[in-house]
Amino acid sequence: MFSAFANCLKIPELRQRIFFTLALIFVARVGAHIPLPGIDPAPLQEFFRQQSGSAAGAVMGLYNMFTGGALLKGAICAMGIMPNVSASIIMQLMVAVVPQLARLQQEGDVGRQKVQQYTRYLTVVICIVQGLLLLGALENPSRLFPGYNEAQYGSIVIASKGWFLVTSTIFLTAGTLLMMWLGEQITQRGIGNGISILITIGILADIPNAAVQTWQLFFAPVGTGQSFGLIHAVVMLTLFFGVTAFIVAITQAQRKIPVQYAKRVIGQRVYGGQSSFLPLKINYSGVMPVIFASAILLFPQQILAWVGATFNLPFLSDLAGKLLRGDWIYYTLDGVLILFFSYFWVSVMFKPIQIADDLKKYGGYIPGVRPGEPTAKFLDFIMTRLTLFGALALTAIAVMPDLLLYNMKVAPRVAYFFGGTGMLITVGVMLDTMRQLETFLLQRHYDGFLKKGRLRSRSTSLPGFSDAAEARNIQPLLLACGSLLLIGLVAWAVRYFSQT
Repeated sequence: MFSAFANCLKIPELRQRIFFTLALIFVARVGAHIPLPGIDPAPLQEFFRQQSGSAAGAVMGLYNMFTGGALLKGAICAMGIMPNVSASIIMQLMVAVVPQLARLQQEGDVGRQKVQQYTRYLTVVICIVQGLLLLGALENPSRLFPGYNEAQYGSIVIASKGWFLVTSTIFLTAGTLLMMWLGEQITQRGIGNGISILITIGILADIPNAAVQTWQLFFAPVGTGQSFGLIHAVVMLTLFFGVTAFIVAITQAQRKIPVQYAKRVIGQRVYGGQSSFLPLKINYSGVMPVIFASAILLFPQQILAWVGATFNLPFLSDLAGKLLRGDWIYYTLDGVLILFFSYFWVSVMFKPIQIADDLKKYGGYIPGVRPGEPTAKFLDFIMTRLTLFGALALTAIAVMPDLLLYNMKVAPRVAYFFGGTGMLITVGVMLDTMRQLETFLLQRHYDGFLKKGRLRSRSTSLPGFSDAAEARNIQPLLLACGSLLLIGLVAWAVRYFSQT
């Protein structure tokens, strides 16, 4: 594994792509720390610190995780890349149901570029609407965050309301478009999928704070709270590696449907007669069902809590409390919604009739199944049962952080790294990025990350190649990168302990 990372820096093209990706990630993280003019984020941060795990803390906790903490900092990238992700999801669904867009998608690169351009226009519209709603909530935080008292915490917006609304909407829209441009540049000139990498980096940005809270769990001063012991540490480590391995298995698992191609004679050549397989992923919908289910459950709870507090209706406030994490009604509805959206996403994106027609067109068939409509029914039958298992697995992964949060009393920042939406996204993006690195390494005759497909006998087959010489040339670069990382960690630790 470590030799594979070292080999990545030996290939000039791959090394350039990696450094280019890291540079753009640095720009994105800088944008997540530049506050909007006219905003004081300290009151909002203090309120969230005191309300962590409550109704108010759950409202924007998921969204703040996707923005890498930019929302609580009141930064120009407070909306992150999520408006572009929402626009992409909407366009994917519209391509599946609108015939004009479907034909445009099938026209090749020109059609796909037009669909991508429509996605960008839709991103701007979503940014404007979402930015206005977010800024309106910051001007009157008690509407969005029940329990927020300006007399106690202070005002978040300290500028003139009218001018602040106009300029901040422009800044927020520009910040999202900047993130979208950075993601596209990473995809084209860097390594991995740019949008996914930016989301993952935002999630992983909370690792230092999670590490500090984990340390405090086991080494809390006497009289300040519960302190965990060795048994808790073993259980947490085992659970962490077990959940990570389970997510990797679910992400990579697939059902291989054998496909046989008939022989065809074209001129003097014989084509076909080969055996292949059709991979059907168990988790075909990815993380989308978990995101949709969590988002839908947040809105009714917030609306019921606001109406109950405004009109003094206790039964609505009690019903809103039932829709919070920790109550069995929440987990029941969450599991049902994950199951529904898993089947909905598969029904929209998975086209068994089109796959059966393509197999028939190219002379392929599934052994024991007749081509055409029987093949489509067979694929639909298999995918329906795979989706059920995938939905149950997603439900278990989504509930896992809450088990630690409410049963073991683990801090929310620590619990979120034991499953849930963030862990699903992180593992999926890491696997995809490693597959791209694997491709570059195998093309240059290096050992890769994966056990299968390594070309050990060809590692030194290039003329004039010397592993020892290349390693000596790369050692100063690795030493410089390690020194910068160490200096950054020391500076962060000094700053953190000086504030506490």
